[in-house]
Amino acid sequence: MAGKIPIPEKNENVNAGRVVAIGGGTGLSAVLRGLKKYVAPPLWGGGEYPISDLAAIVTVTDDGGSSGRLRREYSILPPGDIRNCLVALADDEARLSRLFQYRFPAGRGLSGHSFGNLFLTALSNVTGDFAEAVRVSGQVLAIRGRIYPATVQNVSLEAVMYDGRTVKGETRIAKARGRIRRLTLSPRRVKPLPDVIHAIENAGVILLGPGSLYTSVIPNLLVAGVAEAIERSKAVCVYIPNLMTQPGETDHMSVADHIRAIRRHTKRRMIDWVVINNQEVSPEVAKRYRAQDAEPVVADLSELDKLGLRYVTGNFLEEHAVVRHDAARLAKMLVEEFVMKRGTT
Repeated sequence: MAGKIPIPEKNENVNAGRVVAIGGGTGLSAVLRGLKKYVAPPLWGGGEYPISDLAAIVTVTDDGGSSGRLRREYSILPPGDIRNCLVALADDEARLSRLFQYRFPAGRGLSGHSFGNLFLTALSNVTGDFAEAVRVSGQVLAIRGRIYPATVQNVSLEAVMYDGRTVKGETRIAKARGRIRRLTLSPRRVKPLPDVIHAIENAGVILLGPGSLYTSVIPNLLVAGVAEAIERSKAVCVYIPNLMTQPGETDHMSVADHIRAIRRHTKRRMIDWVVINNQEVSPEVAKRYRAQDAEPVVADLSELDKLGLRYVTGNFLEEHAVVRHDAARLAKMLVEEFVMKRGTT
């Protein structure tokens, strides 16, 4: 189902098979895992696969857990989100990628670290270049695509809350339990990796999310030049909001509120389409989330119409211990609606 306001397509004279996915956390890796099957394996040379090129742009502001410890001890970028994306795009997740996800259960200095995080840290120190370490890791895992950190500068998040507090650090922001008025990067002016801008400029489809609005999606858009490149691009830009609100981050925010927050932070109107899940969460799971002060994100289609956005709806819900997007169904829809229908021109 599409929105009522006609909007001219942006991606004229571009290769719709070039897909860029932007985000972080578990949301981005889930999307990549679903899209991977539509990308030719590294040594196959194309063939009939609809996605000719898949690039992931990953936020690097994480300061918690294993990533935070390695960041503080070795002055490297946080490897966790990038490790998850590497594994998601690995040609064979059942073998070497399992090693990358192995987490040491004990050991002085090792407990809590994943092998992949340590591998990226070591390779980064050997090469002296974190982006190169990511590239080489992708070769080791034979990934179906490319992965780029949004920036290679040491950057952190700062949030000004509606109650006047200033909260520093991604982990503290997630735990602050207050509405975010303004999110910024520290330092304020952060340069993007050149490959990031190049990938965006040559994309046919750009995906934002799913993932935490303020700690996975918006941080990428605050890197200098990224939001501008997306708006300038002829690619169609698709926003995939989280299915559930996040306590202390997106309490009571609707999908339209997400869009307004992105526009407020970027001063850009870059999003063309929004993906809306129309399957209700089961009463039992909804009750469990309510106990954690979380609820389904309201779609409010009429508000999206007012914002001039198109939307596609469907059942993208997967319920297990947590509510997530069904990676296979979501990827199938994204490829059919935004890659194959637009084709290559």
